[in-house]
Amino acid sequence: MSVPEEGRTFNPYAYEFQEDPYPTYAWLRREAPVYRSDQFDFWAYARHEDVLGAFRNVDAYSNAYGVSLDPSAFRPDAHRTMSFLAMDPPRHTRMRSLVGKSFTARTVALLEDRIREITLGYLEPAVERGSFDVIADVAGNVPMDVISELVGVPAADRSELRRLAELVVHREEGLYDVPEAGMAAALELITYYDAMVRSRRARPQDDLTSQLLHAEIDGDRLDDDELIAFLFLMVVAGNETTTKLLGNALYWAWCNPDERVKPFRDPGRIPDWVEETLRYDGSSQMVLRVTRTPVEVGGVHIPAGERILLLIGSGNRDEEVFPNADRYDLERDTSKFISFGNGRHFCMGAPLARLEGRVVLEEFVARVADYDVHAGQAERVHSVNVRGFASLPVTVVPR
Repeated sequence: MSVPEEGRTFNPYAYEFQEDPYPTYAWLRREAPVYRSDQFDFWAYARHEDVLGAFRNVDAYSNAYGVSLDPSAFRPDAHRTMSFLAMDPPRHTRMRSLVGKSFTARTVALLEDRIREITLGYLEPAVERGSFDVIADVAGNVPMDVISELVGVPAADRSELRRLAELVVHREEGLYDVPEAGMAAALELITYYDAMVRSRRARPQDDLTSQLLHAEIDGDRLDDDELIAFLFLMVVAGNETTTKLLGNALYWAWCNPDERVKPFRDPGRIPDWVEETLRYDGSSQMVLRVTRTPVEVGGVHIPAGERILLLIGSGNRDEEVFPNADRYDLERDTSKFISFGNGRHFCMGAPLARLEGRVVLEEFVARVADYDVHAGQAERVHSVNVRGFASLPVTVVPR
């Protein structure tokens, strides 16, 4: 087993780590690719092949206690807020079958015109002002509106739901669990969606929530608790991660001018911009699993019942898979990245995230000749699982 450098530890809650996790990931891959934390009671896989192997092996690795390290979230009923993220087959298979038809690439593609319309509603006035906050004024609003329209959340409620979702993912420095504000926000979201589900059951509308109340496979339907958990997952995972993707794309392109000019000269390169951002600095940095059976990884024997952190962000910077991995490079082959997971738990929202990312960036480059990020004023989100900006002020040069 690899032995960590003396005195060096990996603390995923530390703000210093969250500000820039990549030096720690490099150290882990080099010195402790299978890392043991007695303080937080987890193992961590840092290499691409080990993370990918765990994603694919649902017989050996369980999601049943959820995907979060937080003590209050790691529990046998984690599915009540994490929905199918906290399920194993066959329960996971059933849930994905009931909700998955609404998120296929073909179904999601039908949303493109509306996503573009929503984007322009926020982007055009922001560009006209010249200076704005990418997150507050555009990137935080577009995914929220898209998912809210899809499930049927009224426009008047969306800013408050987004505020609550941000509290759910935020972590306080020195506190190794969900803060009280995050717990309260989660309860408020569940209460809101409970009322919404009850309302749709009494008076169905033309939205996904109403459709899912009546979705059926071989006589099997979702109950109210399952639907509430799914809606909770959508407002957190379906909103926060795409918001962070957009902020990260604009930030890293600004940091790398030679790469930035490529999509501005040829908008056909925007999908490459999205994909390399997902690899280089993805929104989802790590997820938890629990060993269902004893496993051996990198020569290390790990018993059943152990908590395993799969370090997605580290795997995506593994030089064995991505040469010059610390370089932001739109020419790169990103096909082996693990930003959306792999196997049966591959992210159901991947087609929507990619579509939203492409559309927003297309409209941005169509209206902006160049831009400057005010990096000194930018603020990062502090979260164990999610990486990105809470605020990203920019000044743009309109076309």
